[in-house]
Amino acid sequence: MALLEVQNLKKYFPVKKGVLSRTIGFVRAVDRVSFSIDQGETLGLVGESGCGKTTVGRSILRLIEPTSGQVRFNGQDLLGLDREALRRVRASLQIIFQDPFSSLNPRMNVGQIIAEPIKNHLETSTAGIKERVAHLMEKVGLHPEQMSRYPHEFSGGQRQRIGIARALALNPLLIICDEPVSALDVSIQAQVINLLAQLQEQMNLSYLFIAHDLSVVEHISNRVAVMYLGNIVELANDQELYRNPLHPYTQALLSAVPIPDPEVQRKRIILQGDVPSPLNPPAGCAFHPRCHKRQDICLLQEPEFQVLGGDHWLACHLR
Repeated sequence: MALLEVQNLKKYFPVKKGVLSRTIGFVRAVDRVSFSIDQGETLGLVGESGCGKTTVGRSILRLIEPTSGQVRFNGQDLLGLDREALRRVRASLQIIFQDPFSSLNPRMNVGQIIAEPIKNHLETSTAGIKERVAHLMEKVGLHPEQMSRYPHEFSGGQRQRIGIARALALNPLLIICDEPVSALDVSIQAQVINLLAQLQEQMNLSYLFIAHDLSVVEHISNRVAVMYLGNIVELANDQELYRNPLHPYTQALLSAVPIPDPEVQRKRIILQGDVPSPLNPPAGCAFHPRCHKRQDICLLQEPEFQVLGGDHWLACHLR
């Protein structure tokens, strides 16, 4: 049994207008998303900004309430839990936020930030909490002597390490990594990615790694899911996806990944137009207005998300 199972997850945001705030439509941020994550596995979730990646992560944790669907964690239906039961489960479900600046309370020092989840969930002495915080800081590459410092005294990479230490405080099984390196310099990105991989090996962690940079996802993911306009259009193991992308959108994304060799040139696939509005998505395949391979059926019929063989899933008429 998978550690996390997501089935037909939807999140629609109502659009209101007028003095009476009547609902005139819905923004389909997430529309029928399904995937699973095994213990110790990393699933990369990639796509353009605004495709619904972060909404998927926050809906799983119920930081925002999903419209419908099913989320099972360790066999438990998370969407059916009451407030107290969800609070207990959240010790095993944590998140690393995208922005290492706004995600840390500037009024609390580092020791207080990392200790906060421990105080809220565990009955531990003050000395035990301090010892645990010091251990976590060492684990993520920080010095325990920095415990009394405040977030503004650290660099961006160090702040993200503080966020990682906070996420590890309760020994979680699954961590949602919401673009944890997108706000960092490239050299620091590599350090944080290596740290996450090291922690995963040591603690048998599972990650949902949300990102828009496919070159970053390649280094840490076991499988990769590609999202477009609220839907997953392709899902495969990392080697299969990068070696044999089948969806035209995945092919276009991979063609934009730079190759660190000036003598090697990759043929770019330039997508025309903008992403359609999730308030009024196009009929048929949502990608067809920008697809360079579209056929008549793409304008009329929405493709089913089906397995092709092994663990390669695809939502495209051009199989």
